[in-house]
Amino acid sequence: MKLIEVDSKNLEQAFLKVHDHMNRGNPNWIKPLDKDVLSVFDKTKNKFLQQGEVIRWLLQDENGVFVGRIAAFINRKYKNKGDKGPIGGIGFFDCIDNQKAADLLFDKAKQWLAERGMMAMDGPINFGDRDKWWGLLVEGFHEPIYNMNYNPPYYQNLFEKYGFEVFYNQICWSLDVANAENQLSSKFYESHANYFSDPDFKVKHLKKNKLPEFARDLSTVYNKAWAKHEGNKEISPQHALKLFESMKPILDEKLIWFTYYKEEPILMWINLPDINQIIKHLDGKFGIWEKIKFFFLKTFGKNRNFVGIVFGIVPEFQGKGVDYYMIV
Repeated sequence: MKLIEVDSKNLEQAFLKVHDHMNRGNPNWIKPLDKDVLSVFDKTKNKFLQQGEVIRWLLQDENGVFVGRIAAFINRKYKNKGDKGPIGGIGFFDCIDNQKAADLLFDKAKQWLAERGMMAMDGPINFGDRDKWWGLLVEGFHEPIYNMNYNPPYYQNLFEKYGFEVFYNQICWSLDVANAENQLSSKFYESHANYFSDPDFKVKHLKKNKLPEFARDLSTVYNKAWAKHEGNKEISPQHALKLFESMKPILDEKLIWFTYYKEEPILMWINLPDINQIIKHLDGKFGIWEKIKFFFLKTFGKNRNFVGIVFGIVPEFQGKGVDYYMIV
């Protein structure tokens, strides 16, 4: 077996196809859009490349078949609590069920990172924000949401036998909203009854014709609820408005909710339709024909899934059941 650095368009396409090959037989796998993966390695689209480094390799067997891939990267701003030194990252790992093959990929990434002063190797993670391509799937192999990692179950064994240990568990919960009344505990309805009768509290969903107003509300709640957490920054109303504008093509007004106390925003819940339910019909492409198909399926098809993007409640109202009131 030999390792080949990805340094051409042809090898970049091979890099994409390795992931397809490892997952193609799984009926729940959804092929990611090629453009979403490639944007991670594009200096014009990934801001982290301005101060970081990235490299990709393919693993080729004796018959010339590509049987694995991996990316290694250095994000100078990436830190984990309790770190004793700089940490490098790996991601976009795919490999046949062969420990020797996996070790070759891990060793190559480890060597590259060590040569650049990294003291540890974290992965699989994204060379960018944590809302994409983050973590190793070890349980719940149902259809992934948009830009969520998906891998065969045997990957856990490849990582653990090499020496990787769990840093933290990232858990995704789901709920059948159509039957929510049968799944929510009574405390949700008790809280709802208490706040519903109080005229100082009200709940409303987003209106597309009032985006600047809701952008200000998002900024207010986020900055109070999240901005002081490690690694987070404040969001200005202008930035929040840009976020809403970027969501417009898929935004559903009744999936974005805010709660107010005496007209001041105190709680938000931002959800979006899961566009992976459309993307699974596009085979990874997003050219003119796929965009037309996307629009048609979005407009006339049925999307039964939505996904939570961010939930926030200002500190003075945390633990008081206001979130239960809003959810009901």
